Amino acid sequence: MPTPSTATAAGRLPDPDSLRAPSAPVPARPVRTAVIGTGGIARNCHLPALTLLAAEGGEEVVAAVDIEPAAVEAFCAEGRFPYAYTDMGRMLREQGPDLVTICTPPTLHREQTVTALRAGAWVWCEKPPVPTLADFDAVEAAEGTAGGPYASIVFQHRFGSGAAHVRRLLAERALGRPLVAHCQTTWYRDAAYYAVPWRGRWHTEGGGPAMGHGIHQMDLLLDLLGPWSEVRAMAGRLVHDVETEGVSTALVRFDNGAMATVVSSVLSPDEVSRVRVDCERATVELTHLYGHANADWRITPAPDVPAEQAGEWRDFGVGERSGGDRAPSAKGASSDRTARVPA
Repeated sequence: MPTPSTATAAGRLPDPDSLRAPSAPVPARPVRTAVIGTGGIARNCHLPALTLLAAEGGEEVVAAVDIEPAAVEAFCAEGRFPYAYTDMGRMLREQGPDLVTICTPPTLHREQTVTALRAGAWVWCEKPPVPTLADFDAVEAAEGTAGGPYASIVFQHRFGSGAAHVRRLLAERALGRPLVAHCQTTWYRDAAYYAVPWRGRWHTEGGGPAMGHGIHQMDLLLDLLGPWSEVRAMAGRLVHDVETEGVSTALVRFDNGAMATVVSSVLSPDEVSRVRVDCERATVELTHLYGHANADWRITPAPDVPAEQAGEWRDFGVGERSGGDRAPSAKGASSDRTARVPA
């Protein structure tokens, strides 16, 4: 078991933009970070990002937590992190991290986020935020009122140079009014995927592909088009013997008048993630799977748009990926995001 840290007490987390921007100054001292849950999403996505931030001098992982001693010890050994815990409360008391990144199943997000916030740590939590609106209200109530600490959710698909470029074009109405949109997350998960005990259950997962898979593309669509005003939807269990749905479809009307279809599935062998927006002067389409780059975006101008204007729209600038890619071996059943449940 770990011994108490001699590091300073928890400080305040710098502006997130200062950590994201490549040319931003390094914080006065590294952001002391703790990882909660050391399963697939922590190892495959968070660990590489944390390692990169540490190399740049802006972050330092001081501890990890998992209920399985062997799992957390292996995680810490791989990342060369000093302290492995099986008790989140003890870790918070002894290490006083600035930031806690939560990589556990949805049913634990509320309790762990609130616990971290009350200990003075900022929170970076895997999606979905929490299973219910009441849980979300509890998290919001635990946040600070003047300068934090606050909780934030991992929605990496709204980032990257491509999303920023298209967001700017839409905000400036360079492409005209957005009129019609399509949001598609059609992935494939087999029976082995749902053999993980907490998956496919309302109490522990909070929902099916709309909550756990399509949420990324829906977040990107909202980020591009703004809030919606009307939703009509249906869902069904067509294959897997689970409590939650395996597919959902929705018709959405946005405040700006645009209308969209939204499809989320885990029953689709030909996997794809797609967002398309038809505007008055051009169609914008993103096609990818688990993460996108500039080359994954396509802008098709209307026939009367000058070639010079279309060329400016298609100039995405220096490429920066959205993040979130997973190795091919992680596809399907083995991509289970099985973050182990810490105490």
